[in-house]
Amino acid sequence: MKGSKHALNWTTLLVAIPVGLAASLVTLAFRGIIELINRLLFGSSNEITVAMHAWPWIFWPLLVGAGGVLAGFFLRYAVSIEQQQTVKTDYLEVINARLDAVPTRTSLFRALSSIASIGSGASIGKEGPMVQLSALCGSVLGRWMPASLNLKNSDVVAMAAAAGLSSVYHAPLASAIFVAEIAFGISALQRLIPLVIASSVAVMTMWSLGFRNALYPLADASFQMDVSSLVVTVAIGLIAGLAGWLLIKLIARSKALFSHIRSLPLRLGAGGLAVGVLALISTDILGNGYEVIVKIMAGDYLLPGLLLLLVLKTLATTLSVGSNAVGGLFTPSLLIGALLGVALATLGAALHLPLGNVLLYAAIGMAAVLAAVSQAPLMAILMVLEMTLNSTLLFPVMIAAVLASMVVYRLQSASTYPVVGNHFNRSEAKYDFDNMRVAELIIPGAALQPQESVGQALAVSSLKRERYVYVINAAGTFLGVVSIHDIARKVLAQEITLNSPVATVMDDNFPVVYQNQSMREGWEAFARVTLERLPVLNNPQEKRFLGALTKTSLIQKAQEFL
Repeated sequence: MKGSKHALNWTTLLVAIPVGLAASLVTLAFRGIIELINRLLFGSSNEITVAMHAWPWIFWPLLVGAGGVLAGFFLRYAVSIEQQQTVKTDYLEVINARLDAVPTRTSLFRALSSIASIGSGASIGKEGPMVQLSALCGSVLGRWMPASLNLKNSDVVAMAAAAGLSSVYHAPLASAIFVAEIAFGISALQRLIPLVIASSVAVMTMWSLGFRNALYPLADASFQMDVSSLVVTVAIGLIAGLAGWLLIKLIARSKALFSHIRSLPLRLGAGGLAVGVLALISTDILGNGYEVIVKIMAGDYLLPGLLLLLVLKTLATTLSVGSNAVGGLFTPSLLIGALLGVALATLGAALHLPLGNVLLYAAIGMAAVLAAVSQAPLMAILMVLEMTLNSTLLFPVMIAAVLASMVVYRLQSASTYPVVGNHFNRSEAKYDFDNMRVAELIIPGAALQPQESVGQALAVSSLKRERYVYVINAAGTFLGVVSIHDIARKVLAQEITLNSPVATVMDDNFPVVYQNQSMREGWEAFARVTLERLPVLNNPQEKRFLGALTKTSLIQKAQEFL
């Protein structure tokens, strides 16, 4: 089959089907391992928030800490391999950099580290390692595919990553959008469609195996949009943005503090021990928080409990992520958002605002905090809508997610995904390039007056290392240029002498640019000639010489976003 130059072709779509199937099975296998560990440690398959009670409270910090130590050993080995081989393990980096493959050994050891952290109750999400393993599975499948398909391994990795995330959250469209937004930087249609197919196949597989319900039980409730609910929605969006910004800052601070512990086993052990101590107040902070979100939506918490759990979960997540526990931030962010949304709505109801079912605001808070932390608002909106299957939440979720994302962006806080920062930097560099003026890149240019000799022009050219010397009059008006090659040719042909004035060899029809022209116009001017420099004038009327614009400076500026 002849390969297509385009990202979208029938081969890509057909490949997406087995990739989606395989990715869903990988996530199920990961879940099975976690459940097995729960049975071995706690004698039940309950969520860690409940299962931990099988042990006396005195052992809780020790269990989480021991899991952190074991996780640290696995992670230390993975990091040492990455440093020796200078490889990128994270699937988002692999997709963004269009690398050949996801490294197998480092991915597996990071997964083992994550299993140790999650199995012992660290406040970390399961989706990170599940999607990483799905991406690894896609990478392995990509290596087996014949070269004649002309399909990059990174494209198969992207399909598998979208499918893995879709298997976790039963949200195929949001999962495809997430990979497109985060890894590709744009939601390009040609690259999005195979991700949608892979994600959809993964969800169909989950459905066929009995996992058919909405992830969170809000499908039957109806959100009524009015002035009061709009005010609370806006408040949730703004405060969630601040909460997401604070979480990002706390995680960065936590990583800086934990970095003083050189040993990864000790570092993750210390993080686990600290989380275990917090669990003495409430075991609901353990794990990724899925069961707790379900309880919040069932109305099991009063306002003091919501606020206490909000603080504790934020601290626990900060400690787990800061200590380098391998896992995701999706579900912890969703739990923090659910707590924040219901707490604010409960406060509003206490002020006698007619808000209806305050539990619906859990979903609004989830989308807002997830958008703030990931800086992928479109993904957050779709993710929550698909997880709840409640279309009445579309408008408030959109408002809150966009506001939260904008708050974090305006506070100049980085996303938890470094790739997003790269996309933002390129986007800002492109904006700067499009809005800059030629005047901002002017450098001095060698210039003589028309009566000065060609010998002086040669001397100036040798000193400044320039092929052309500009000619201006006493008022600084640009008259033209003299070419050093023309001077040398005419001197050798004895048409002129070194004492001849430069006016005798001046070219008065030389291309120029003006100081108020855009960078793009400057780029187009260079595209029409084979010159390294162009003279810059103040305007077409006065033609006052200001200096020169170099092709190198334009390329260096453009390199920031290319």
